Amino acid sequence: MTVLLVALGAAVGAPSRYLLDRAVQTRHDSVFPWGTLSVNVVGCFVLGMVTAMPVPSALAALLGTGFCGALTTYSTFSYETLRLLERRAWLLAGLNAGISLVAGLGAAYVGIALGQAL
Repeated sequence: MTVLLVALGAAVGAPSRYLLDRAVQTRHDSVFPWGTLSVNVVGCFVLGMVTAMPVPSALAALLGTGFCGALTTYSTFSYETLRLLERRAWLLAGLNAGISLVAGLGAAYVGIALGQAL
C-alpha cells in the first residue's frame, strides 16, 4: 500500500514540478534557473512541514516521499549549474548553488517551525 501512495504522490508531484518550473521560468528573461530553484525551495518547505507534523506514516509517504520526491530535483539543479559553468557564467553558477542551499535550508526550517506550531 505504501508503494502505491508514493506513486500517487509522485504522479502529482512530477507534473506540478513541470508546471511550476515553466510558470516561473517564462517570467524571467535569464539563463538563471529560477524555475528549478522555486520548485526545490517549495519542496523543502513542504517536506519540512510534513516531517514536523504528527501525520500518519501513509500520509508522510504520500506527501514526503512521493510528492516532494517528484517535485524537487537535485539532478536538474546539478545539470543547470554545470550548464552555467560551461557558459562561463561563474557568478550565476555560484549564486545558483549558494542560493539553492541557503534558501532550501531556510525553507525547510520555516516548514519545520510551522509544522510544529500546527
